[in-house]
Amino acid sequence: MHRCRKDTINDSQRAAWCEAISVFDESGKERQLALFPSDRTPPPLSCEVVQVRVNEISLKRPRQWGACWLSVLLWEQLCLDDFWRDRLLKSRKGTRWVNVLKTLVCYRLLDPGSEWRLHRQWFEQSAMGDLLGEDLRVAQPATLYRCLDKLLAHKTELFTHLTERWKTLFDVKFDVLLYDLTSTYFESDPPFLGKRQFGYSRDKRSDCVQVVIALIVTPQGFPLAYEVLAGNTSDKTTLKDFLCKIETQYGKANRVWVMDRGIPTEQTLAEMREMDPPVSYLVGTPKGRLSKLDKELIKLDWSKARQDVDVKLLEQGKEIYILARSEGRVLKERQMRRRRLRRLVSRLKSYQSQTLTRDQLLIKLGAAKKEAGRAYGFLEIRIPKTDEPVNAETFTFAFNRKKLRQACRREGCYLLRSNLAATDPAKLWKYYIQLTEVEQAFKELKSDLSIRPIYHQLERRIEAHIFVAFLSYCLQVTLKQRARALAPGLTPRSILEKMAAIQMVDVYLPTTDGRTLLISRYTDPEQDQKLLLARLGLTLPSQPPPRISTQTTVAQ
Repeated sequence: MHRCRKDTINDSQRAAWCEAISVFDESGKERQLALFPSDRTPPPLSCEVVQVRVNEISLKRPRQWGACWLSVLLWEQLCLDDFWRDRLLKSRKGTRWVNVLKTLVCYRLLDPGSEWRLHRQWFEQSAMGDLLGEDLRVAQPATLYRCLDKLLAHKTELFTHLTERWKTLFDVKFDVLLYDLTSTYFESDPPFLGKRQFGYSRDKRSDCVQVVIALIVTPQGFPLAYEVLAGNTSDKTTLKDFLCKIETQYGKANRVWVMDRGIPTEQTLAEMREMDPPVSYLVGTPKGRLSKLDKELIKLDWSKARQDVDVKLLEQGKEIYILARSEGRVLKERQMRRRRLRRLVSRLKSYQSQTLTRDQLLIKLGAAKKEAGRAYGFLEIRIPKTDEPVNAETFTFAFNRKKLRQACRREGCYLLRSNLAATDPAKLWKYYIQLTEVEQAFKELKSDLSIRPIYHQLERRIEAHIFVAFLSYCLQVTLKQRARALAPGLTPRSILEKMAAIQMVDVYLPTTDGRTLLISRYTDPEQDQKLLLARLGLTLPSQPPPRISTQTTVAQ
């Protein structure tokens, strides 16, 4: 047996083992290079030979790549480059506005913050520049703000484009529309300008001016349209305009509008019934109407809508009232009421044994009422008169049995009204339960995408900020729908977090002739990331090609 020694390999064998790589120089031309360490003498080859100072190799600028790549992929799946190509034209100075918008939207999806933070921190710590072929100029504050100014004119056309894409990708139907409103507040001056007004705050920030956002989504969470309204807008005044906008943009169709109580007025519902063709609706009803219909409903028998849901149907004119009772909701509401009553009773008993003045007792009762909520109304409380001391004889309380019996009878019940008289009540109940999807959309906009608080002061940029958040939500809901079908159990946030662990680094290889070979590489995915990619049917792209340049160019 012969042992092969390195010094016995001839030149032809060494040449056969050499493999050239393709690199790009400063001019962008592709060249073939063969790499050898600086302490070895390379054989004669047909391509250029470069000797590398192996002991001076360095790794620089680790940055997040995987989630950036996935967000760009979602953008491409929605064909947003095609939509914006003729609407955001390249500037005379070479600014590609589509890439600026793509950066804003992906930033809002992955690590939301201010435009200043995007410029100062996030862009350099992400691989967006590598994926878009851009440098830091695309993330300059002035460039970002100028991009925001170009967006709003295309909002309606974008709604139509996204609707068609979701039909193509997921066969989405738009026959049931969920409509609701929320608010988002500001932490900047000046107030009372344009749409920035004080109003009812869903964020518990009544000290801040706000705007109201009206949103329409499908039961799967796909948004159809949104509108930014003044912060003091009443919910009841918004529906009529939205009906006209949807019919103008998408035409009249057999749609069912599902809304919570407090949004439609009696006049609006009457107009919906009288339209040609009538507009179908399903609306939650205030508790006060349940009290008015209680005598008629109590005579009716319960019927099964599904295993854990019973319903009663009451027809009145052109409408039908649906009283639904969920067994799961009965248990939940009963436990909540009992827990609050126990806590309230224990608190009131402690007041009887304390040494308090009447004024101190009133203050404590106010705090107890706030904490107990509706449970406070189930007790009849006697408060000491002005000249009486506070003790167990002058300060007493007892349960209101009548109110408790009424509450027990209504536990887990909610009253709906609709003009869909011939529809299966189980189907109507399912429609109404789907309102949680629009609530989830608001939750994701506020928590995952940080739409609040708003710091912009120009009204067009306030609306553009919401527009970018809406686009980011469109990417997120697209990923959510893919995960439901291919990787159930995973949320969009968990998928993005797993992908964010794939990093990109720059490998610098200095050569003996004063140049530097730059090789940018994303890290190999771990086993769980490989499994995730396989479940979603995704394939990572090829690694970026190496580049060779002078030291000065690399430093720049």
